[in-house]
Amino acid sequence: MSEFLTLFTRASKVLRAAADDAMSRHGVRVGQNIILEALWQEDGLTPGEIARRLQLATPTIVNAATRMEAAGLLTRKRDGADARLVRLHLTPRARSVQTAIQRERSALERRATRTLSSQERRLLHSALTKIIDALSGDQEPPSEPPSAGT
Repeated sequence: MSEFLTLFTRASKVLRAAADDAMSRHGVRVGQNIILEALWQEDGLTPGEIARRLQLATPTIVNAATRMEAAGLLTRKRDGADARLVRLHLTPRARSVQTAIQRERSALERRATRTLSSQERRLLHSALTKIIDALSGDQEPPSEPPSAGT
């Protein structure tokens, strides 16, 4: 494995563990916090709308919503105008943890980047955005065309 992949994997693992620890103090699993953020901005979104905003697959949101509903963080309601759509709504419990979760996210970001200069933080943000964009698009064509025999 290249040094980049090793470092990126280790950074992702430790950051995810720290985020899981911070979120779990408030009954929220890591990953659920970003769904909550979307709903705190606009309650009543469909799983597809959330998936597009977060650049995730709709089934990922549906599966998370099932767990979040069981945890008492959201409810599902049929759309009044189009009964085929299900909208996700925050519960009072989800609203009650908003400030705490947002504080945890800010504290974790400060902790993770505390040794970086402001320029390094900007460069890190830019580099991560470029990596996401590069790997989120269509797969690159193979470097060599397949041989005529295959």
